[in-house]
Amino acid sequence: MHTSTKKWLFIKVSSFILIPFILWFIINFVSIIDNNYYEVVNFFKSQPSKVLFSVFLVFSFFFYSLTISEIFEDYINSEKIKNVANRILYMFAIIIPMITIISIYKI
Repeated sequence: MHTSTKKWLFIKVSSFILIPFILWFIINFVSIIDNNYYEVVNFFKSQPSKVLFSVFLVFSFFFYSLTISEIFEDYINSEKIKNVANRILYMFAIIIPMITIISIYKI
């Protein structure tokens, strides 16, 4: 299978997987938006919320890194700059969710 076909397939599958997570996040975000700090922390202390939010973050950053990578492919002509931009993007797509997930599990 060609690399661009794999990337297209991963984008479609991850976007399909993100739909229920986005719905879950929106429903819960609306329910906790007016709460005080301690109620929000209690929400993230519960095990289902930790796991669901962690999975949501991983899939979100995976999806966004793939889509932004496609933008780099389309609009950056220099291969060297494109490779550097993609590597930095993938590095941040790993580091930022990892830091967030570790922070949530330390609550």
